Amino acid sequence: MRDELFTEELKKQFEFDERVAGVFDDMLSRSIPYYALALELSADFALANLPKEGGWVYDLGCSTGSLLLEIERRAGAKNPRLIGIDNSEAMLSRARAKALGYGSRVEFVQGDILDFEYQKSEVILCHYTLQFIRPIHRAYLVQKLYDSLKPQGILIFSEKVVSEDRVLDHQMIERYYAYKREQGYSEVEIVKKREALENVLIPYTAKENEKMLLEAGFAHVETLFRWVNFATFIAKKG
Repeated sequence: MRDELFTEELKKQFEFDERVAGVFDDMLSRSIPYYALALELSADFALANLPKEGGWVYDLGCSTGSLLLEIERRAGAKNPRLIGIDNSEAMLSRARAKALGYGSRVEFVQGDILDFEYQKSEVILCHYTLQFIRPIHRAYLVQKLYDSLKPQGILIFSEKVVSEDRVLDHQMIERYYAYKREQGYSEVEIVKKREALENVLIPYTAKENEKMLLEAGFAHVETLFRWVNFATFIAKKG
């Protein structure tokens, strides 16, 4: 279903409700540059860091479940346990419908990723989710994820990032808006979404994200991919 959510007047703060869930896949593909590539890279590195058989993978803020379903499709004999967590029942209902259609065994759980009791895992995925966690809780969550990973485990996450240089940051935002116009979004839709996400989506700089990961204990942090103000990071536990 095509994302035309912001052609209408919103009467409440942005949230991942039924209306957003209904257009979410289209919203992602048209709002996040190279979104499909970021997920493809995540699947590549997730599979590369799983044992020959078994293993655990969590996807936090899994939305409609596309990434875990792709990993399952490509996992073959590795047959890992794949668990998606989201606090939006509207998103999860679509994820479960997809899983049913594919005959998938991916598990989808409604829960708060801050409070969830994680089992020891090899891989944790978290795409465009940390930016919605209030900064006061963000480092706590990253520490919790680090503690739940097995030795040599990895965290892969994507985020919108800001520049430390004010002028460059403005130029990056303008280039991003140009991208959105190229995808068919109107000026009105762009402005309305920006206003809806204000104080809801709070991005860090790339350096702030790296500092948070290193302080949690991760031994290595790399940037897997970046386009202007969107980046995918991988952090490895020692």
